[in-house]
Amino acid sequence: MAAAITRVFDLLKYSLEQPQQEFINGKISGKWVNYSTSQFCESVNDLSRGLIKLGIGKAGRVAVMSHNRPEWNVADFAANQIGAYQIPLYPTLADQDIQFILKDAEITVIFVADEELYKKVKPNVEAVNPEIKIYSFNEVAGAKNWSTLIDEGKSSTEINLDEYRSKVAPQDILTIIYTSGTTGTPKGVMLTHHNLVANFENSAVVMPEGVKKGLSFLPLSHIFERMIIYLYLFNRTSVYYAESMETIVADIQHVKPNAFSTVPRLLEKVYDKIMEKGKALTGVKKAIFFWSVALAEKYTTDSGAWYNFKLNIARKLVFKKWQEALGGEIVVIVSGGAALNPRLARIFWAAGMPVFEGYGLTETSPVITVNHFGGTMFGSVGEVIKGVEVKIAQDGEVLTRGHQVMKGYYNRPDLTDEAVDKDGWFHTGDIGELVDNRFLRITDRKKEMFKTAGGKYIAPQMLENKYKESIFIEQIMVLGENRKFPSALIVPNFETLKTWAGRKGIAFISNEEIIKNEQVLIKYKEVIEAAGTGFGKWEQVKRFALLPKEWSIDGGELTPKLSLKRKIITEKNGSVIEKIYKDAEDYKAPY
Repeated sequence: MAAAITRVFDLLKYSLEQPQQEFINGKISGKWVNYSTSQFCESVNDLSRGLIKLGIGKAGRVAVMSHNRPEWNVADFAANQIGAYQIPLYPTLADQDIQFILKDAEITVIFVADEELYKKVKPNVEAVNPEIKIYSFNEVAGAKNWSTLIDEGKSSTEINLDEYRSKVAPQDILTIIYTSGTTGTPKGVMLTHHNLVANFENSAVVMPEGVKKGLSFLPLSHIFERMIIYLYLFNRTSVYYAESMETIVADIQHVKPNAFSTVPRLLEKVYDKIMEKGKALTGVKKAIFFWSVALAEKYTTDSGAWYNFKLNIARKLVFKKWQEALGGEIVVIVSGGAALNPRLARIFWAAGMPVFEGYGLTETSPVITVNHFGGTMFGSVGEVIKGVEVKIAQDGEVLTRGHQVMKGYYNRPDLTDEAVDKDGWFHTGDIGELVDNRFLRITDRKKEMFKTAGGKYIAPQMLENKYKESIFIEQIMVLGENRKFPSALIVPNFETLKTWAGRKGIAFISNEEIIKNEQVLIKYKEVIEAAGTGFGKWEQVKRFALLPKEWSIDGGELTPKLSLKRKIITEKNGSVIEKIYKDAEDYKAPY
């Protein structure tokens, strides 16, 4: 009989029942580091004892700032099995946010990955509280190495960890996660052991049999990937951390994963690269390629025999190569963090790589709904998981309650009361609908919807998702609050644009120059008009501006889960936006 799991660290005892040689693994500085189950659990216990020797116990505050690697998990379990709160810090956090979190969470120990992050954290610690202890995973000159704590723990066998574990209840705080959000001061979301245990147990429906190896590259600092890792362990799936997005192709080929979790943006990039290769084909090969893609766009989970006959041909001739590009052994891909284009989902399913889209927030641990085998609807975020309720408010907002709802915002009972009503319903801030009283469809963020000067409501995400179907568009933000019509800021897919320009005999000198070219502007006008035909006239983007540089986390325009920081993007492009809305008689550009 499997060990009962009521607290997150119970996963360790559970995992030891069926130990693995490659339990949690990571590629660090070009080399794979493998922890067996016993090695991992021993390191966790040693680090726990080392933390106890430092004076950390129940309700202690331990922060981790690191890219994905096994040590992140060791530090996580080491803290949570002695009742300490683990506080993840995004490596991309701005100094003011680091200082705010250090103060607000009253952090006493922080683990950092390497020299770069040590140099980032050190001055902020000095500014807030020099007593905060910093330990690095890598050897860093001038920094204490985390191995000193592990060594301290090894020699402290008199410490009985079971005494500490026994004092941790399922309703105790596991972690405080500070949401970066798109505006405002970070809010510390308090999640309990029960929140996460119930969430991964009831989200396990997404993992079919045969998922033995999971690749991870989304940030562990975000609750989505962290819950997925717990789910992998619950599913007895070995975890492999890619070194970086630059090495992801080689890492996928090495691991040959059965599963990975992702955000739609990355699937879009994979698809765009495949389509570019398809366009470079000639003759019969090109015809077969695009026949296969057209067939894939019509995929349904209950397609008939004739369709499946044709699909099997397409898989053998075309889609087998797509599968090989992702290691050749994919059983399932889990997508979250933003809306997945239904067309893209159909194509990946048809290619033999099912994508299950789910939905949730940091405040909901995170999963509220998810698609799965036997319960999938393209264009939806799936069915409500067991133990969770969902209802749609009169204004269209999605409300939810159940085991997944946070304990509250740390030090902010006022914000907690705003988010969770007296009946326990958490107000998500998303607009949605229940289809057939079964599948949830999200249409937009409540706060991101805006009204034009003509009084018409615009749901920008819905428009953006449609426009992003074009291979010419890398990123887009629709705007127009209190304006006469919607407009858009567009970052072109410059690889696609460069190829197109070459075919048209247009010199591509630089991004800055190409976006001024009149033929290019006319092309984008055609793209926007074609994509907008399914929307009402008041919704369609009338004018746009092309931008030369992609929005990024480091640039401050994207959140860590790659959502648009609309306020920041608007502020940075204020003059461009004003030019878009000049009076028609003054507006001479061809768009």
